[in-house]
Amino acid sequence: MRTLAFDVAHLLAGGMLVLSFVLLYQDRISATLNIFALQAIVLSMSVAWQALIQDAPHLLATAAIALVVKGIVIPTALHRIVRRLGIHREIEVVVGAGPTMLMGLGLVALSILLVLPVGDKISILAREDLAFALAVILLGLLMMITRHNAVTQIVGFMSLENGLILAASGAKGMPLVVEFTVAFSILIAFIVFGVFVFRIRERFDTVDVGALDRFRGERRDQP
Repeated sequence: MRTLAFDVAHLLAGGMLVLSFVLLYQDRISATLNIFALQAIVLSMSVAWQALIQDAPHLLATAAIALVVKGIVIPTALHRIVRRLGIHREIEVVVGAGPTMLMGLGLVALSILLVLPVGDKISILAREDLAFALAVILLGLLMMITRHNAVTQIVGFMSLENGLILAASGAKGMPLVVEFTVAFSILIAFIVFGVFVFRIRERFDTVDVGALDRFRGERRDQP
């Protein structure tokens, strides 16, 4: 049973890491949103499995929140925003797909190196899940850095937060009140991001955040 718990937990955490790389590779907004929804579903399965092997029923609430809010509600809302703004096109990137994937591999290696020193203090299952979670967090941050498009930056932020939930659930869970607080914070952040995207589109007729830098430069040049 312990071997099965170990293998399934690593399969699900590894699946989230693979989907983080798939997110980095995508060059279409709709495909990015679909992959993010799939990552959230895998996250909910991972947390539910942790609830089973840790005998922590409160983690089932976390799994349900991840499934409903991040697997269904947020991707659906983002699809509607994309359709309403008419931005069905390729994603603007700062760095090409090849260099981005290489940087992602480097971040995975860095995650492993950072987690190794704590190997004697926690169980091997928690340690390796923490390495996966840290890699997902760093890849989400990398996605935010290497994308100009505001919608894909939102996805990168949400993917980063998926890694935080994975880390918390693997480390014997977190209090239920914290889980609901995190879910509420996610919804508030999503609303703020949505307003931000609409305002950019309204002002610049694009969701490329690089337009903000150009506009700021124009304002400085004015007498």
